[in-house]
Formats: sequence, structure tokens, C-alpha cells
Amino acid sequence: MGPMDGRVVVVTGANSGIGRETALTLARLGATTVLACRNATRAAEAARAISSGAGTDDVHVVGLDLADLSTVGPCAETILGGWPRLDVLVNNAGGIWSSRTVTAQGFEQTFGVNHLGPFLLTRLLAERLATSAPSRVVTVASFGHHFAQLGMRLSDLQSEHGYVALEVYARSKLANILFTKELARRLAGTGVTANAVHPGPVRSGFGMDGDLGGIQGWGNKVVRAFEISSRAGARTSVFLASSPEVEGMTGGYWVRRKPGHLSRPARSQRAATELWEVSEQLLGDAGFAPPPLPANAPAGT
Repeated sequence: MGPMDGRVVVVTGANSGIGRETALTLARLGATTVLACRNATRAAEAARAISSGAGTDDVHVVGLDLADLSTVGPCAETILGGWPRLDVLVNNAGGIWSSRTVTAQGFEQTFGVNHLGPFLLTRLLAERLATSAPSRVVTVASFGHHFAQLGMRLSDLQSEHGYVALEVYARSKLANILFTKELARRLAGTGVTANAVHPGPVRSGFGMDGDLGGIQGWGNKVVRAFEISSRAGARTSVFLASSPEVEGMTGGYWVRRKPGHLSRPARSQRAATELWEVSEQLLGDAGFAPPPLPANAPAGT
């Protein structure tokens, strides 16, 4: 018997890096583990490796491409139809792109993949999380949010008036934290907690699949010599997903399994509320209006 026996966990972007290590560790702890991934071949390979490494067949794959919102609904439907409960959602998938590109729905790619996609997926699964409570949402953010010193720049969320990859990435990570803050507030009383995590400078495939070019791509390769392993990077995500020490704790930002330091823009309740409302509007205008959140009431069993 493991501490996560009987619990269902979904990890996005779990085919490599810290997502894969997070899924592997949670599977070892006994969880039914669902890998939500874009690349079906790599996801299947990861599932086989995780099954072997954890000594369980209870590892599954569902399709999810956060750069195409039309895949998010079917992903959620597969999860909801496949398992009667959902105890943990780990919003792990993300990326960085050296030049401006757009998602299938025309959103700037970094903002779309790192924020809008996870925002929609979480909303689609929120009711199941509430009926399975106590349950948890863990979103992988970054210390990099500190570099978004001017905040979210709500007047140019799509970075149409200037694109600097690291700045755009920093804003998307700030968005992750503001989303977590507002999600925790709106889900108060449901038994669903929401926390964000900085995994550390992780040696993974991040930024290595042609996403970053030029001097930024070269710099990314250089700093890899100083980075920590994916296993070490996954520790705080696993801690937030499984540890009884954080039961009931919500709205936090965690670094090395301890509360981390937030930038001034990340502490703004006004910014969190505004970003939430703008995100709902953007999704609605694109034809993907998210469902209402579950009512703030005592959690189910």
C-alpha cells in the first residue's frame, strides 16, 4: 500500500523532464497516473518506462495539445469518462519560443500554451476535483516570474507590440502564479487547493526542441551544465501533490518544498482578478467558454 493508493493523478507534459519524473514518483506512491501529452509516441514510451519503473500497469495516456484548444475539451472528457474521481491535476506542460508564433486559435504561443490552455483544462476538470475533494491543483510556474517587472501588460497580452522571448516567458509564469492565486480564492470552501511551484533550474528537454534559437538557444545549452536533474526538479511538485504536510494549504508559491518569495506584481489580487476575467473573455470569444466553477460549499467525499 502506498500513500497515493486509490487516487487519480493527471500530469500534463509528462512524456519528458520534470513531468515524467513527477508522474513516475506519484505512480511509485500508488497513484493511478494519467499522462496528458501532445506527442502520442513519446507519451506511450514514457508510459511504458513509468510502468516498468513503478512496477504498475496503472499508467495511462490521453492526448493534449495546449497549442490547440480544440484538444483540451476531448482530453477532459476522456479523463472524466475514464475515471470516477480526480485527486490531483499537475499543470506541468509549458514552453518558450525565440520568435513570436501563434496557437491554432491565434493566441501568442507562450501565453496560449503556458496559461490559457492550463486555465481551460483546470476549469473543465474543476467539478470532478471538487467531488473528489480533498484534492489539489499544482501548477508549475518559475522564479522567472520576477523578470516580469511591469506585470502582465494586459493591454498587450498577445505581445503584438514587441516580442522578447524571455520577457514573454516571464509574463506567462507570472500568469501561472496569478491564476493559482485567483483559483485558490474562488475554490475556497470546496476542498480543492491550488498551489504554484518553482522547480529550480532543471536539466530537461525544455527549450531544446528548436523552441529557442540564436543566442538564447546557445545560452540555454551553456547553463545546462549548472542545472539540477529532472528528478530533483520534480520534488516540490510531488510534495505539493502528495504530502499530508500541505493538506488544506492553498494559494501558495513553493520553492524547494518551502514557501517562496513572490515578486510585487505576483502579490497583486487586482491583477489576479483582472487576468482571470480577461482569460475567460478570450476563451469565450474563441468559442471555448469555460464552465462555471463548483460552488463554494463543503467538499464531497
